[in-house]
Amino acid sequence: MPAFRRLASTSRACVVSAVATTLVGGLVAGLVGAPPAAADPCSVPTPNASARGLTPSMPDIISKLPVLHLPIGRKPVQTASTPEEAKDTAVAPNTAARAAAEPAASTATTVGWVTGPNSDSYSRFGISGADLGIMWDNGQTGANRQVLIAFGDTFGNCNVAAQEWRKNTLFRSADRNLADGMSIPNPVPGNIYAGSPVDAARPNFSRQVIKSLGLAGTEVTVIPTAGIAVGTTQYVNFMSVSRWGAPGQWSTNFSAVAVSNDNGETWTVPATSIRPSWFNTVPGVPFVWGDQNFQMAAYLRHNGYVYAYSTGAGRGGMPFLYRVVETAVADKSAYEYFTPFGWIKGFPFLALQVVWAPGSEMSVAWNDHLKKFVMLYTNTTSSVVMRTADKPEGPWSRAKTIVSSTAVPGGIYAPYIHPWSEGKDLYFTLSRWSDYSVMLMRTSLSTG
Repeated sequence: MPAFRRLASTSRACVVSAVATTLVGGLVAGLVGAPPAAADPCSVPTPNASARGLTPSMPDIISKLPVLHLPIGRKPVQTASTPEEAKDTAVAPNTAARAAAEPAASTATTVGWVTGPNSDSYSRFGISGADLGIMWDNGQTGANRQVLIAFGDTFGNCNVAAQEWRKNTLFRSADRNLADGMSIPNPVPGNIYAGSPVDAARPNFSRQVIKSLGLAGTEVTVIPTAGIAVGTTQYVNFMSVSRWGAPGQWSTNFSAVAVSNDNGETWTVPATSIRPSWFNTVPGVPFVWGDQNFQMAAYLRHNGYVYAYSTGAGRGGMPFLYRVVETAVADKSAYEYFTPFGWIKGFPFLALQVVWAPGSEMSVAWNDHLKKFVMLYTNTTSSVVMRTADKPEGPWSRAKTIVSSTAVPGGIYAPYIHPWSEGKDLYFTLSRWSDYSVMLMRTSLSTG
């Protein structure tokens, strides 16, 4: 992985102090820089990089420090100080004795960039920063078959009011040659297969796709957490964030499922999908005990069901599991929860954790090379780990660290598997907090 320079502690303190006087309520993004593209409005050239201690191979440009995106609350909780600390050895207590060994996978490397100052996302889509990059196959065939890519909070020109912030955005890609990165076609207003939904008035500006429902008294953003297609209908699980807290902590009003029948161009939210996180967080919608554990999700489609690995808000939860027949993804009354008594409808509070370790912003997919299900997430030291299982409910193997937080300074999170990964190469997106961008990563898998 490329090495990135850290600020000296005194310089960091001065920068944070200066910004803290003007930015109120939240967390300052961008204390570690990365080589920017010339079009990025949040960057400036810095001469004589070698004299300032940068790696000689890096371009003679670094990001303005700090990156001037408005503060948001998705900063990773902590990082490991050594590779050993980055390891995650926990398994569910009732499976510890029989858990499979950790999967054989190489340390992941960066393939390319999808958003942020290392990409052309600002000049083509008006995106100077965005995170997540949740990917799924759109279920179509021929030239219309694509991967849809959902992002969370998205920023544009940092020098204008509100920094052109959008709560979420979407890309589309038909690129199968991932070895050199993931290409996104240009946006075209009204073309549902073009690179991103845009309006005719601003044809190079990705617009927000999932709107606020206006159900809660306080809502700071609406963030996708998972996506899947059944036939050609697209489903996205999203969360309504009510408040940012300390690093890695936030609260939600509810989670729900957005539905699109035009390849992600427009979305609706059935009322049957709304899951309040607590009593009275959504007026008129009753809270069911246990739904607080199903605010964020990772979707998996298998044998006529959509499985959802879910946690509560923030990054401290262990994943619970439900499944639903493919025809009822947006109807929470049809959800069957994985419990000690089998699959049971209507009782989310009986659901049990399928991995006995905190995991955040995870993804799960079937891997044909391993003939196993693969799970990726970031652990409590903000390192990316992988587990495998023979069945969706597990038992899940011990965890293999494939990206250590020590290898990628700046705070990493949200590893989302690319659905078109083939052979031994597993591709996934990964977000970096410091410059608020999404990279494409690759790890090599081994069957033994």
